[in-house]
Amino acid sequence: MPLLFATALFAYLLGSIPFGLVLTRLAGLGDIRRIGSGNIGATNVLRTGNRWLAAGTLLLDGGKGAVAVLIAGHFDGNAALVAAAASVLGHLFPVWLGFKGGKGVATTLGVLLALAPPVGVIACLTWLLVATVFRYSSLAALTALALSPLFAWAIEGWQVAAVAAFLAALVIVRHHENIRRLIDGSESRINLGGKRPAAQ
Repeated sequence: MPLLFATALFAYLLGSIPFGLVLTRLAGLGDIRRIGSGNIGATNVLRTGNRWLAAGTLLLDGGKGAVAVLIAGHFDGNAALVAAAASVLGHLFPVWLGFKGGKGVATTLGVLLALAPPVGVIACLTWLLVATVFRYSSLAALTALALSPLFAWAIEGWQVAAVAAFLAALVIVRHHENIRRLIDGSESRINLGGKRPAAQ
């Protein structure tokens, strides 16, 4: 129990680092929460027009989840599962930002890549396929993560599938506004042109 508690705390704090906010401020672009959707994730960072910052945010948000799982996995398999959940919770509810964080897509994909590489790769490819065809980042994320428990069940077994289902549920709940906009047709498509929108 002490190991699992320490793992959860470490993974939560690592997951709670808001890289999108940090990178955009370092780049002199101000507070990312005042741009576009107000989210701190890579998709909203892309709306600043800086693709490098968006790529950096994507890699760092995914990396922090992966690092938490890999470090925990050196100690215990159960610790890796705890780290997976705690790091995503940290991203969604970071203590530094009043528990108002991102939507958890990149961090969840990073967690899956570290916890069960084949599952993570398939989820990432699913995201890429849906995003390429439909140009909706939210739809791609929802599809990839909703299917990830099935991928995990088929490849890794029930424990990883249970964690994947828990994380998918969290991410889907955080996308409730995107789901509403997808239904009514007002959801924004992925902006490949790099134009910066007016602050909202």
